[in-house]
Amino acid sequence: MRHEHILALSCPDRTGIVYRVTGLLFGQGCNILDAQQYGDEETGRFFLRVHFDLPAADALPALHERFGTLADEFGMDWQVHDARRRARLLVLVSRQGHCLNDLLFRAHSRQLRVDIAAVASNHEDFAALSASYGVPFLHLPVEASSRAAQEASIIDLVERERIDLVVLARYMQILSPRLCQALAGRAINIHHSFLPSFKGAQPYHQAHARGVKIIGATAHYVTPDLDEGPIIEQDIARVDHAMTPRDLVRVGSDIESQVLARAVRRHVEHRILLNGHKTVVFR
Repeated sequence: MRHEHILALSCPDRTGIVYRVTGLLFGQGCNILDAQQYGDEETGRFFLRVHFDLPAADALPALHERFGTLADEFGMDWQVHDARRRARLLVLVSRQGHCLNDLLFRAHSRQLRVDIAAVASNHEDFAALSASYGVPFLHLPVEASSRAAQEASIIDLVERERIDLVVLARYMQILSPRLCQALAGRAINIHHSFLPSFKGAQPYHQAHARGVKIIGATAHYVTPDLDEGPIIEQDIARVDHAMTPRDLVRVGSDIESQVLARAVRRHVEHRILLNGHKTVVFR
């Protein structure tokens, strides 16, 4: 049996980082399966992702201890993850179900290394869809007077179900700063992104009225700054004058689903490292 793990780290850039890290892994009997690195000249930080195989499961504590010493020397932010562990997801959704449907299928068909522990929504529209995949569905209605209690229920659900990642799959509620802080680094949102940007109701209809030629989608980490968190993944599609608003909605829904799935995959495979307000995403 293989004992595959992923080391992800960032630190101030200096010479000898790769040499010392790979040397330590070699000294612990590890076999490196894949490695990617990036040095950012603007921020002066170095980023490294190493996929490696431990000689035995009980070798992990010793590796943690030795690597902790090295990390202190280089000022590293680092984590070691079990590469075979399936991440546990909580999906939040409102009344647009294309991204939820896509994630449920990808998880069920093992295209994503995730288990969707639950789906929660402020509406009941997708209870049957969730049940068809054997995924628990929770109806968490929200109004201005009940927002704090509803968000407390979400936090409780995250803790109770040991959730690794919360996915906002077209969840049309603005999260409070408190909830954003509680989910920092482990909540991903998807939204349409146009040039120019269209906010409010029916963005695809607004885009059609302005005659846009490109529509797209952006997946990013959730922060208290609305739709301004570190970007993980984006994509676009060209559209033309002959397309109706319904056509734009169809194309946009496909892009949103694909972009969100790619962002989730990058996260659960530990390919994303924060670089200030930006991300380093290893392919």
